Amino acid sequence: MDATATATAAATDSAATDDQSPSAAITRWKFEVSRQYQHLLDKTTPFVLYRWIGFFVIALIYVVRVYFVEGFYVVSYGLGIYILNLLIGFLSPQVDPEVLELSEGPTLPTRGSDEFRPFVRRLPEFKFWYSITKAFCIAFVMTFFTAFDVPVFWPILLFYWVVLFTLTMRRQISHMIKYKYVPFSFGKQRYNGKRAAESTSLSED
Repeated sequence: MDATATATAAATDSAATDDQSPSAAITRWKFEVSRQYQHLLDKTTPFVLYRWIGFFVIALIYVVRVYFVEGFYVVSYGLGIYILNLLIGFLSPQVDPEVLELSEGPTLPTRGSDEFRPFVRRLPEFKFWYSITKAFCIAFVMTFFTAFDVPVFWPILLFYWVVLFTLTMRRQISHMIKYKYVPFSFGKQRYNGKRAAESTSLSED
């Protein structure tokens, strides 16, 4: 019994020592910081307008920084490519209608009498805002390190990005027209109780 009690006490002391070790303290600190950070992000979810105003302020600060430094054009080009990729995800449906059409037939409403299906994005608005804001913050920090200031003729990068943006948006708009969807809620059909009651009475007649 004494040996068992001694072993148990030793194991308890070892566990307590592990909990008080620097690595365990750092792990707990990281978990708490991550939890608090996620809590703050969750609280900002309903405030769409204020979130985007904050983003535009951060983007303006980055643009002013690059303008006065007169460098880091490669960083800006990479940021532009990343933003374009996020924008495509934001404007695209969660499930490609072309794939559904091949496997299950047409799924989007094509007539006014068809059932309305809300547009579900591949990249939700909050994730789009969070990713683009984080990208600008990272790019802003990178402008303080000369290793990222690669000499380059920036008009070529700007021209290439504009061409890439034009071709990508043209393909995306063609995809929207072909499958008859709009990635925004403006002008979409809405139903209220009065209209539903009228439809029910007509069907009964």
